[in-house]
Amino acid sequence: MRRLLRENGLSLVLALMFAGSLAGHSVAGWRADTHERRLHGQEEQPYAAFLASGTFMETLAENMESEFLQMAAYVLLTVWLRQRGSAESKPLEGREEVDEPPERHRYDEDAPGPVRRGGLALALYRNSLSAALLALFVVSFVAHAAGGARAFNEEQEAHGGAERIGTAGYLVTSRFWFESLQNWQSEFFSVLMLVLLSIGLRQHGSPESKPVHAPHHQTGKG
Repeated sequence: MRRLLRENGLSLVLALMFAGSLAGHSVAGWRADTHERRLHGQEEQPYAAFLASGTFMETLAENMESEFLQMAAYVLLTVWLRQRGSAESKPLEGREEVDEPPERHRYDEDAPGPVRRGGLALALYRNSLSAALLALFVVSFVAHAAGGARAFNEEQEAHGGAERIGTAGYLVTSRFWFESLQNWQSEFFSVLMLVLLSIGLRQHGSPESKPVHAPHHQTGKG
């Protein structure tokens, strides 16, 4: 058990933080929904019903959507772009290990299977991280639209409206893009702050920081 915790501590703690915040999100959302229904004299729905509602699905998916977009964009942008002095950038000159052609390591015993096989397997594997993040973005993007459409229809039903809308229809509404873009801008701004703050600020022991003794102009983690 001790070895498991030592080797997987970061992912385990993050998973627990995710589970805790998800539980808090669902309970707080349910209580807010209950309060809203009471104000309008509507029948309250049980917790399980709220979890299956468009409101919960929409709020969950729209946040994940922005996170996956931010991570995918960051992974791809750092391939080509640089920022002088930032720990989040590759050095301005020269090549790093991540730029090493994987074909040269085809016969390494501990190389991943796609590297040893080469061909199409390697072509897919060399971009698999960004592809996976983009796929997760697309899934959450569609889930946001589907949840938003369901939430809109639930609101229409509760207030006696006749208008109904589908997932595709909700995608072209200003409400959908208002929800998406307010999250996207916060994600991009937070990454921008990380890139810039890592130029002059440090966190001892963190792989996301330059060494405390490193000069401000040093680019990359060194």
